[in-house]
Amino acid sequence: LIFMATVGEEGRGDLRGVKHLFLKNPLRERIDMFVSVDGASDNDVIDQALGSRRYRITYRGTGGHSWGAFGTPNPGFAMARTLVKLAELEVSKNPKQSYNVGVLGGGTSINSIPAEVWMEIDLRGEDIDILKETEETFLRFVDEGVARENEVRSLNGPLRVEKELVGDRPAGEVPVDSPIVQTAVEVTRLVVGVDDVSLVRSSTDSNLPISLGIPAITIGGGGEGADAHAPAEGFDSTDWERGIHRVLVIAVALVGLP
Repeated sequence: LIFMATVGEEGRGDLRGVKHLFLKNPLRERIDMFVSVDGASDNDVIDQALGSRRYRITYRGTGGHSWGAFGTPNPGFAMARTLVKLAELEVSKNPKQSYNVGVLGGGTSINSIPAEVWMEIDLRGEDIDILKETEETFLRFVDEGVARENEVRSLNGPLRVEKELVGDRPAGEVPVDSPIVQTAVEVTRLVVGVDDVSLVRSSTDSNLPISLGIPAITIGGGGEGADAHAPAEGFDSTDWERGIHRVLVIAVALVGLP
C-alpha cells in the first residue's frame, strides 16, 4: 500500500505528477490499482475520466501606432474572429462536449496595435473521437481568423500564429462491476450511511491510469465544496473527518483484491 502526493494536476500542470509516476517512476510496474483523493465530498465515486485538449494560441505581428500604423494586421482582431466563431459553435450534448476561453493576454498600451496577443483554450469531451472533431474545428477557426485579418489589413506584413498544445488528458472509464468500484461503493454506504452512491465523470489524476488499463477511481477527502473554480469558491469542513475515514477504509479494503 503506497501513499504518494502528486503535483501539477490542475491547469497547465497537465497531470505531470501522475504522468511521472506511471510513465517514468520505477514503482509503476507494481501498481495494480490507483485511488486519487481530490477535492471535497464523501458520497460519490469518480470512475469515468473526462478527456480534454488544451491550447495556447499566440498571434504575432509587427505592431505599431494605433493611428499612424492603422491598416497593419491586428493580432487582437484575429483572435476575436476566432473566438466569435467558437462562441457560436454547437457541440454534442450527449455525449457532452464543452469549450472555454480561460485566459487572455498581450498588448502594450491602449494606443498601440499589439505585436502579440495570446489565449488559452480548454476543450473537453466524454467521447474522445467527438472531442477530436471539436479540436479540429477550433484549429480551423484559428487559421481562418488569421487569414481574414491578413486579407482586410496588409500594411507592414502578415500575422503569424503559433498553436501550442499545453494539455492532453485521456478519457475512459472503469467498468461498474470492477472490484475497485464496487469496493468504494460499499465502503461509502457503510461509512457515510447512504444507499445511493453516485458514479460520476470528472477530470482527475485517475485519467492517466484508466487510459493505461489500470483500474482507478477518484474520491473526495471530505467536507463540502461550492462554486468550484469561481472567485466565490469555498469549503465547509463540517464532518470532514468522515471523508478521511472513508479514504482509509477504501485503501485497506483494496489491499489483496485480485
